[in-house]
Amino acid sequence: YPNPFNPTTRIRFTIPSSGFTTLKVYDVLGNEVATLVNQEMNSGSHETRWNATGMASGVYFYRLATSGVVETKRMVVIR
Repeated sequence: YPNPFNPTTRIRFTIPSSGFTTLKVYDVLGNEVATLVNQEMNSGSHETRWNATGMASGVYFYRLATSGVVETKRMVVIR
């Protein structure tokens, strides 16, 4: 969980209130490399997985956006 990992990781997150939720992964240049969640979700704790097979080693960021809350956190892929 999530640092460092190879090739998959679990991303755990909590949503304060029900609403449309997105969880996207970006590389260090800001390019979107994956969309892990893009749906209506209930409040509470959730978990999703990211399989980074085929991605280069390095730093990636995941951005959670839901119900007026936006969080960005860092992950490291090591090969």
